[in-house]
Amino acid sequence: MNAVLIALLVLPLLGAALTLAPVFGPDRATADRRALRLNTVVTGAVLLLAVALAAGFDHDEPARMQATTDVSWIPALHVRLHLGVDGISLPLVVLTALLTFLCALYSEKRLPNGETVPSAQAFVGLFLLLEVGMLATFAVLDLLLFFLAFEIVLIPMYFLIARWGSGAKVPAANRFILYTLLGSAVMLLGFLLIGSKAGTFDMQALATAHGSGLSHTTQVIAALAILVGLAVKAPAWPLHSWLPDAHTAAPTVGSVLLAGVLLKMGTYGLVRVLLPVVPDGTTTLAPYLGAFAAVGIVYGSLACLALALPSPTTTLLSKRSAPSDSGSKGDLKRLIAYSSVGHMGFVLLGIASLTPVGVNGALFANIAHGLITGLLFFVVGALKDRYGTADLDTLAGATGAALYGRAPRLGALLAFAAVASLGLPGLAGFWGELLAMFGAFDPAQGLSRPAFVTYMVLAGLGTLLTAAYLLIVVKRVCMGDPEQPAAVAEVADLRRYEAVSWTPLVALTLLAGLWPALLLSLSNPAVKHLLGGG
Repeated sequence: MNAVLIALLVLPLLGAALTLAPVFGPDRATADRRALRLNTVVTGAVLLLAVALAAGFDHDEPARMQATTDVSWIPALHVRLHLGVDGISLPLVVLTALLTFLCALYSEKRLPNGETVPSAQAFVGLFLLLEVGMLATFAVLDLLLFFLAFEIVLIPMYFLIARWGSGAKVPAANRFILYTLLGSAVMLLGFLLIGSKAGTFDMQALATAHGSGLSHTTQVIAALAILVGLAVKAPAWPLHSWLPDAHTAAPTVGSVLLAGVLLKMGTYGLVRVLLPVVPDGTTTLAPYLGAFAAVGIVYGSLACLALALPSPTTTLLSKRSAPSDSGSKGDLKRLIAYSSVGHMGFVLLGIASLTPVGVNGALFANIAHGLITGLLFFVVGALKDRYGTADLDTLAGATGAALYGRAPRLGALLAFAAVASLGLPGLAGFWGELLAMFGAFDPAQGLSRPAFVTYMVLAGLGTLLTAAYLLIVVKRVCMGDPEQPAAVAEVADLRRYEAVSWTPLVALTLLAGLWPALLLSLSNPAVKHLLGGG
């Protein structure tokens, strides 16, 4: 199984390197077509390897690190090439492999159009390099390797936004890279402090020590540095401001991977590094993390509600005459980006509770958010392709976009993703938020229960606001009079390649909602192991 995990990382790296070779065809069209096919084949093979890894995983011992490789890499710095997966990282590896394959499949039929795009080969090379970084982040067990994997994803995502995006794509990409690089630099300082004091960067050894050998002051300083760095990527309020612009400008597949995987790298790092390595420092900072999480939940929901409501100062005529990618007020991609701030707030609240219930809820919400928000960005991207805009006022017009009447399958998928996102019982979005609030209701010993109950109440208010803005979106986009003039004369319903790309996300959203033990049976023993000094 360790060979499977190594191949999982090496295969997309080789695919990215292959895109640099002039072997794809004599003309541009042939080369682009073959490059996109290579992208689908490589990411499909990676998904098969991820499924094989999950099938070979010993589900009786999910707390044990499996498929491990541990060899010396840089002896002078005590850095080891240490890889492995457990019940916490395995679902994220599979989710990453699935979303990248679905995005590659989608791109084969719908390659993003940029103003200065050199070729599809460049897109595929960056896409596969992005997959390497995302997978490695969840598989490495050395702090410096984690930092390197964390950084690998930044450059490919920067170019995906800056070259294949739309609207104010370059400023959005610049803000993305600036925020995340600064956050990573602060995180690296925390890693170096831990490594210098403990004498190792090995995450398993540090987790087993569970903070022994590190003074309380060292733990607090290191935990603060790591928390700030990871909170930027999470994203936690108030370090989230790069996210709405990045999502609004990014191409559809960029938004899917940004929300579905890259945000999870931050919250995964909190669970993998903070909880077991610097437990005393984490306990000291947990109340503040919980407070920021609760504010983020309410803030994200209120921002979405403001975007979802009709603009009182802009007429339909002026909205129609505005640039199609302006996103001046109620851009749906921007709205979903702000919803991610709220949803990831639940993840952070569960982690801040420092209880098995809360951390399990956070990990479950991670996976659920990846599935549901990935589907939402796919559907909204399809709407933007059809209408030429994702602006809600333009889409809705005076009576509503009437998507149920004009494109019923597309409307049904949007409504399904919306109700899953608001946490309807029986769908994946329900369990993570519920468990995170349960964790806040009875936090770990040493944490103020009145404070965390207050955070839970604010989170509950956030769920009501979430339902409000998502139902408004469904009403304005899906309902209305199909006989009234629309932004375009006709709207194509669900296309075959869209159905193939999105159906797995629908099925897994249902499966996780109806059978939560599928994920919780993996994460629960591993979480208890980490919290107990694993």
